[in-house]
Amino acid sequence: MAHILFVEDDPLARAAVEMALSRQGHRITAVGSGEEGLEHFRSRRPEIAVLDVMLPGIDGIEVCRRIRKEDTLPVILLTARGDDLDVVLGLEAGADDYVVKPIEPRVLDARIRAVLRRADNSYGSVSTYGDLVVDRDALKVTRAGRDVRLTPTELRLLLALTRRPGHALTRQQLLAEVWEQTYPGDGRVVDACVQRVRAKLGDDPADPGYIETVRGFGYRFRSS
Repeated sequence: MAHILFVEDDPLARAAVEMALSRQGHRITAVGSGEEGLEHFRSRRPEIAVLDVMLPGIDGIEVCRRIRKEDTLPVILLTARGDDLDVVLGLEAGADDYVVKPIEPRVLDARIRAVLRRADNSYGSVSTYGDLVVDRDALKVTRAGRDVRLTPTELRLLLALTRRPGHALTRQQLLAEVWEQTYPGDGRVVDACVQRVRAKLGDDPADPGYIETVRGFGYRFRSS
């Protein structure tokens, strides 16, 4: 099972989630502040971070942003119900997914497992698109000979799009394939992830060389 960094300032909620996830076989490092979270991220090297957005001092979104500057560690944010701004800011900061509070431990466990599976999935073979090389066996992406550091979710998104170059995929199709959501989900998760991948590829959204927006539908990887 996974080593999880869990950052939650409410001691009762922290203890309850820590106990529930431990019963599922996970190893938990649970702390109560963003500063502690960053310290343990650097010293304990967890496999995934679960961050409450509303933290004293450094909030969860800023913790996510700082983690993303240093590492591709998967991150899940815990947000208040109906707080769309936190969702948008968190996804733009590089979060892989989010869970709305109050936390249902079984849902959180399922999301954690889904995010971690993304790091283990590949589709085989190597494809070249101009100066972009996608190695599905090595799970490696290079552009102009330089490594492109993608999070597991960002990599899964790029793999899904490049499997079918020239074919448009809806946001719901991408949610099902990349985020493993078989129910109608939040398309903003996809949009934010596409935005991050484009930025890392140096892809201009106004004149994309790789990932095109299909208005009112979804996204398509250019076949040429």
